[in-house]
Parts: sequence; C-alpha cells; structure tokens
Amino acid sequence: MKVIKMLSVLVLSIMLGSCAKQGATKEDLKTEVDSVSYAIGLDLASKLKTNFSEVDYNLVIQGIQNGKDSSNVLIDENVASKVLRSYFQKKQMEAMAKRREEAEKKAEETYGDVKKAGEEFLKENKTKEGVKTTASGLQYKVLKEGDGEKPTATSKVKILYKGTLTDGTVFDSREDKDKPLEMMASQFVKGFTEGLQLMPVGSKYKFFIPQELGYGAFPRGKTIKPFSPLIFEVELLGVENPDTTKK
Repeated sequence: MKVIKMLSVLVLSIMLGSCAKQGATKEDLKTEVDSVSYAIGLDLASKLKTNFSEVDYNLVIQGIQNGKDSSNVLIDENVASKVLRSYFQKKQMEAMAKRREEAEKKAEETYGDVKKAGEEFLKENKTKEGVKTTASGLQYKVLKEGDGEKPTATSKVKILYKGTLTDGTVFDSREDKDKPLEMMASQFVKGFTEGLQLMPVGSKYKFFIPQELGYGAFPRGKTIKPFSPLIFEVELLGVENPDTTKK
C-alpha cells in the first residue's frame, strides 16, 4: 500500500511540474522547478527499480501524459487504483511467502531435531487411549464433556487453560476461575481455534497441536522453540456466538 501511495504522489508531482523534455541537459535546469521536476523523475525511477523492476517506462510516460492531458486514457482512474492495489497486494503476499519459506528453511537447519522429536511424540500420542485426530492433524482428548453450545471461529469464548510443551514445561496458564480469559476464537493459533469448535460449553479437553497448526518455524519467547508441538488443557466456560447475541 505504501508503494501505491508513493507512485500516486510522484506521478501527481510530475503532472504538476514542468513537461518532460527529451534529451535534456544540465543547461535545461534553469529554475528550481526544473531541478525539482528532474529530481522527482530520478526518485521515481529509483523507487520503481526497487519496488517494481518489471515496469515498462514507455507506458509509465504515456500514462503520465494521458493523465495530464485527460486524453486517450486507456484505464479509468477508479479502475487504475484497483489495478495498482491488486498488483502490489499480490507482490506483497509473494514477498511474505518467500520470506516465510526462507525463515522456515533456516530454522529447520537449526531446529530439525526439535521438529523430528515433535513428530515422533505425536505419532506415538495418537495411538493412546481416548486420543482422537482430526483431518488437519490436531489431536485431542475429552477430559469432560459439556452439554452447552459450541463456539464458531467468530465466537467470543470464555476459557481457562494451561499450555505446556511435550516435556511438561508450562509456557502459559490461566487457571483462576475468577479471572478467565475472554477472546475471539479466531485469535488463537489454528489448532487451538479448531479445537475450541469441537467443545460444547462446560467441557474440558486436552489439545495436542502439531507445529504446523501452532507457531511453526517461529519461536515464541524463550520457551517455545521453532517446530514445537503445543499441549493445552482447556475448559470452556462460556461462549457468545454472533447469531445468538443478535436475537
């Protein structure tokens, strides 16, 4: 989005400045406006090389000229904004995916043993009595089954919980019934959000969350290493579903 704003401001500045001169020399920079106009062009070229290396400069120049004269405009102004937004959002997502892939590769080189140990733990755990596995790979065990309504991903939930690693290390806890946690179900890691939606109010479940449904290759604090499975004991005390609160 910053790139879109940058392009819009620079193009507008060029349109308000002097007309482009073919083959200009230093002698053509006679006034401050001349120098500013040329500097804007240099800055625009630099930004484009950094953020949009695929740019067709001939079309950029044509677009500026058409916009300045309001003639022979090939793309409506409103449509142009959508084209820019869509393109740079796509590029941003691609860049984020690439950074994530690189981070995961680097983390696996360092924490491959943690990943392997987690996979072995879950492989053995799924065979234990009472442990069920969902299609996503989430494992859970019913400690107490309630009879209330179930939350959805858009619900607000009231819970007590304790989070541990596979070795029993506690990394987070909210077990005081006078101070339950109230949050939207969608604000937790994927595995936790999925597990909540299996629970009727009044239930207590134990979640065994694979790293890909947890924090993945990214550590949390000093305790949760990359690729760590997460274990939660969760008691669902209440739920507010959007459809229910509207009635």
